[in-house]
Amino acid sequence: MPRQTYFAKAGDVTPIWHHIDAQGQVLGRMATRVATILMGKHRPEYTPHVDCGDYIIITNAKDIVLTGNKARQKMKMNYSGYPGGLKIKSYERVMEKHPDRIVEEAVSRMLPKNRLGRQMLKKLKVYKGSEHPHQAQNPQPLAL
Repeated sequence: MPRQTYFAKAGDVTPIWHHIDAQGQVLGRMATRVATILMGKHRPEYTPHVDCGDYIIITNAKDIVLTGNKARQKMKMNYSGYPGGLKIKSYERVMEKHPDRIVEEAVSRMLPKNRLGRQMLKKLKVYKGSEHPHQAQNPQPLAL
């Protein structure tokens, strides 16, 4: 008798809450690990078309590290769609006010670009400081 391939259903997987302290972490290396966990690729029952991932809480986003000269040289661009509507800021300036947005953007670019990817991104919670309101979920510390 041939073996059957197991496909996880939407309600089969119970998500776990993880906590990551981003202090001193390199942005890209941390983002790849976080994206893998959000997709659920770390689980044996991973199914590409089902959200099998876990919740992730990232604290201390203000202390994240960009290697080399990326903080000064890498630019964040926003375009409104109108002539003259291009706004360019260096990552160094963005990190001063909104370090959580840089982390979210790095992770979101590593997730699928569809409805499922947007659903996975909702399970990512990023905070600038060390405090977060998710103590009731009893997050497990995750070392990267």
